[in-house]
Amino acid sequence: MRLLVLGGTEFVGRAVVEAALGRGWEVTVFHRGRHRPPPGVRSLHGDRTAPDGPAALAADTGGWDAVVDTWSAEPRAVLAAARLLRGRAGRYVYVSSRSVYAWPWPSAGGAAERGPLVEGAFADAERTDYPRDKRGGELAAQEAFGDEDALLVRAGLILGPYENVGRLPWWLTRIARGGPVLAPGPRDLPLQYIDARDLAEWILGAVEQRLSGPYDLVGPSGHTTMGEFLQECVRATGADAELRWTDPEVILAAGIAPWTQLPVWVPPGGEWDGVHHGDVSRALATGLVCRPVGETVADTWRWLSRLGGPAPLRPDRTAKGLDPETEAKVLAGAGAGGVPGTTPEEGASGE
Repeated sequence: MRLLVLGGTEFVGRAVVEAALGRGWEVTVFHRGRHRPPPGVRSLHGDRTAPDGPAALAADTGGWDAVVDTWSAEPRAVLAAARLLRGRAGRYVYVSSRSVYAWPWPSAGGAAERGPLVEGAFADAERTDYPRDKRGGELAAQEAFGDEDALLVRAGLILGPYENVGRLPWWLTRIARGGPVLAPGPRDLPLQYIDARDLAEWILGAVEQRLSGPYDLVGPSGHTTMGEFLQECVRATGADAELRWTDPEVILAAGIAPWTQLPVWVPPGGEWDGVHHGDVSRALATGLVCRPVGETVADTWRWLSRLGGPAPLRPDRTAKGLDPETEAKVLAGAGAGGVPGTTPEEGASGE
């Protein structure tokens, strides 16, 4: 198979490239040259946002069985690339997001891929906000390639090595510092996420199966729990960390924002229910396989350790995590005679 990846040097794009190389595919990456792609690929350089950005792509006379595009800014960049590649590629795979659904997101037993979508998105639009940009990218892929040859991969929470969003890296870095750690409960809270490498393998399998249309791509709800997730972080880092499990009501009362200040975590029930309880039956039926959470966490920690410094953060993403002062304040209130709903858990050995 011949694959073109637009980007292909960071996180999801890189995972797709590495997975394709592992299958023996011929891989071309079109990127700006800011990061080195994996060895074994053919590189084309250009900035798709510049007037003459796609020149190298337009001048190339090759063709591909599929294109994978992870773009998340102005939809018109997706439209330009898709129009340029129409007739030169068999299938256009656009890595979208579950954020294209109107809030609150569909939950288990809901409409899944048939759920209501955000309004005000257009294929030729400039940059607006993340949900409408991703939906606009979907419309752009379908406008150029049609419903039969456009695959829309609506990913959920993505974790794993090379993460440049700051969720799992923040947890690993925080737990590696050791000491009491504010752990948002309940500890048996089901989580729903996908390792970028498992996402990549599903995408390549979908290309082989010639799938099209929208697919919600995230692991099954309860693949792990908040407790198992943080315990694996303790185990991977080997830190002398004590997880202090805290009730959601205590965290929310302290003004701590779910998802951003405490990455991955959202309080159970209510409008957040769909975040970790989505229906992914279509993805599972078409070959999605998810590795154990311990493997995702340990491999991400090994990658962070090799960096020898802070994890990279995309310039268009906000910083994640809770500042030490707020964490210390909440933990202090949870001491003897303090705020109820907090219990200690020794975790240095992972037991």
